[in-house]
Parts: sequence; structure tokens; C-alpha cells
Amino acid sequence: MKNLRTSLGAIALATLSISASATVVNQSITEAEVLAAQKGWCQALVDISSTHAKSGQPAAKALAEKVIDAAYGYQMGAVLFKPTVTQAPQTFRTTREGALAYFVGGNPAFPKDTGFALNGWNKCESKNVAVFISGDSATSMGNVMITGKDGKVTTVDKTWKFVKDDAGKLRIVVHHSSLPFTGA
Repeated sequence: MKNLRTSLGAIALATLSISASATVVNQSITEAEVLAAQKGWCQALVDISSTHAKSGQPAAKALAEKVIDAAYGYQMGAVLFKPTVTQAPQTFRTTREGALAYFVGGNPAFPKDTGFALNGWNKCESKNVAVFISGDSATSMGNVMITGKDGKVTTVDKTWKFVKDDAGKLRIVVHHSSLPFTGA
């Protein structure tokens, strides 16, 4: 019995020394991270719009590229992005190029895109109906209210799914956006 206690004590000490020096990777997502990502997305939309108004489409495009690279998971693979106002055959934007065209236009491969982010937006806020967090992924659903330069508020139904990349940064991997149904 004494040998068993001694062995268990040695195992406990070994475990403590291993865990004290081991790197711990925790990819769990918190609600605060989701809310911060949504707030950042909204601010980026306003920033791209104001950059366009002050400095033109090329400057807005450069900023949009940085935003897409920082917020979305295109470097991880296809992002399941269904923008608010698109139509077949280019409804879905699974590539970075497609997302950039949607936000700032100017890409002949996406001729119907005029740049959603260039519409003079000056305020954006997100209001969740629910956030579902399960370990290393989080999904949110609710509305995003975007205010234009004329003061008109556009409400969009929005679903986002976030995961953490290898560096622990939250990335959008699903983004579905649509205008609310108004009746038949």
C-alpha cells in the first residue's frame, strides 16, 4: 500500500511538472469574442464606406482587402458567404476575390457588383437573437442595422459562423445575409 501511495505521489508530481511547462492550446470561443468580431465587422463596413467617400474606390479596395484578410477565413479554405444583394449565377462568394468584388465592386469577373460597402454607410450595429457556442466554433443569428448617409436604416438578417485559426484569431467561415421577408 505504501508503494502504491509513493507511486501515485510520483505520478502527481510528474503531472504537475509536465503541465507547468507544457503549452496549452485552447481554441474555445467566448461570447465576448463573438460580440467583438461583430462590432469589428460593423466598424469595418463604415470605415470602407467613409474611405471611399474621402479617398475613392482604390483606397476603399485596399482597406477592404485588409478587412477580408483579417476577418474572414479564406486562407483556411472556402468561406460560405451569401451576401445580401447578389443574384445567380454569382449568388455565393466562396473565394476572397468574390467577397472583395461584392464589397467594393470594380471586378469585371463580377459585373453586377457595384460595391455594397461603398453605399455611404455611417453607422452599423448588430443585434443577436441567439449565439450558439460549442467549443471551437460559434454561430450567431440576428439583425444588422446599417444607417446610410441619408439617415435611412437598412435592416439585414445575418447569420455568422466563427472558428479560430491556428493563431487563435476568430475567423468568419459562414456569412449568410439577406433582406427580411416582406410578404408575398
